[in-house]
Amino acid sequence: MAYTALYRKFRPLKFEDMVGQEHITRTLKNQIMAGRVGHAYLFNGGRGTGKTTTAKILARAVNCLNPQNGEPCNECEICQEILSGALTDVVEMDAASNNSVEDIRSIREEVNFLPTKAKYRVYIIDEVHMLSTGAFNALLKTLEEPPEHVKFMLATTEPQKLPATILSRCQRFDYKKISNENVVKRLKIICTESDIQITDEALQILAVLSEGAMRDAISILERCSQESADEITADLLKELVGIPSLEMIHKLTKAILENDETTALQAIDDVLEDGKDLYNFLWEVIKYVKDILVYKATKKLEIYSQEELVKIKDLAGKAEKQKLLEIIYQLSELESSLKSSTQKTIMFQAGILKICMKRVEKPISQPEIDIMQPQVAKRQPEVAQNQPKVTIQNVKPTQDWQEIVNQLKNAGKIRLYTCLVNTAVDKLNDQTWEIVFTNGLTDFNRRILEEPNNRADLIKAIAMATGTEINIKLRDGKAKTTEKKTTTSVFDGLGIDINVIE
Repeated sequence: MAYTALYRKFRPLKFEDMVGQEHITRTLKNQIMAGRVGHAYLFNGGRGTGKTTTAKILARAVNCLNPQNGEPCNECEICQEILSGALTDVVEMDAASNNSVEDIRSIREEVNFLPTKAKYRVYIIDEVHMLSTGAFNALLKTLEEPPEHVKFMLATTEPQKLPATILSRCQRFDYKKISNENVVKRLKIICTESDIQITDEALQILAVLSEGAMRDAISILERCSQESADEITADLLKELVGIPSLEMIHKLTKAILENDETTALQAIDDVLEDGKDLYNFLWEVIKYVKDILVYKATKKLEIYSQEELVKIKDLAGKAEKQKLLEIIYQLSELESSLKSSTQKTIMFQAGILKICMKRVEKPISQPEIDIMQPQVAKRQPEVAQNQPKVTIQNVKPTQDWQEIVNQLKNAGKIRLYTCLVNTAVDKLNDQTWEIVFTNGLTDFNRRILEEPNNRADLIKAIAMATGTEINIKLRDGKAKTTEKKTTTSVFDGLGIDINVIE
């Protein structure tokens, strides 16, 4: 008998067997029992969260000869043929490799024919976002006026790539990442039925590694079970999936927090000698720093032993939240650089050394300065009588707007830099900054800054400089009143943020 992978062997056969998606399975069962099943569904979510599994169960449930409380019986002739793949009325298509207009046209021709045995002809299209523009257009007509005997079930990980015309014609269900608790529960069932011995600690680590994807968790479990006939321990799991030891991760993280360049280089050498992949190692360091930040904020962490928590507590005391956040961003940028580099070792070493270097901050002569009316009147006597009080808050040099803009240039974000090079910023409050376009806000600049990727890059750059995620607003500087222009012009070129108190 041919070997069947665990994730296929233990694929849920009923809605009640699925974990973590009760908000979806409950609705679908109610629709089936009420006889109100839609003609088109869109299942959206991350990999391994149950999208295709739901489509398969739903395809059987709507065609089952003996449905039970909205569930397929999985025993009747129709259910058995669907499970074996013998029923031609249920068609599964992978849009990643069948994404042409011709592929969809063949479906349009088929839907006109009645099912051969089942009640409904069901089309399950996986990775539907991979369809070409022409294919989407061909599919649209069928979704607009589908025959009563046809059901479409679309699955995707990127719904934003689907045309709005397709989205509006489907019932959309969004899948959550499966919680670690639910992953562990399911894995325990699989281990019991497959006679796999594994420790609770290893199960917890495996759940974390899966990142909410049940299929990934089962696949990792299967690999570990094939490597060891004995009990799967946490150490064996880490070794098999290539996770560096926590000792190595702790050593490098501590060196970064202490600006210890020598120890950092030694930690990298240890990783290379141990044969670990630098990219995986860096990812583990990023997660470790994130865990330190989480511990600093909540005093709670999962999967770590008491001994490990003591080390994390020690590291949490060595840095403020802002510094930990900045390190995460710097390490993430290094991760992006490694992807395209042919000299990963050199890039890794140089990147870590750069992070370790102590930053020398320019001193601020006065922690807080209040600029009173006489001082402003000396520069702008014509508005002295109506001059509001202006407070310059205690702002670090890294929060200088022009420095942030220049950092975008150095990071290769040229379009963003070009849009912002002649702008100023008003700090409306601690959560919101207003970017002022002194030469006028053009439609081109607005489009550039409203692009999700560009907006995310800008918010990230500000967060790295300030340690806080800031909301961004845009303002046309030419539309300002004369009084407002006069007020802010006093501080032009100072490179500091101001709050105007009316």
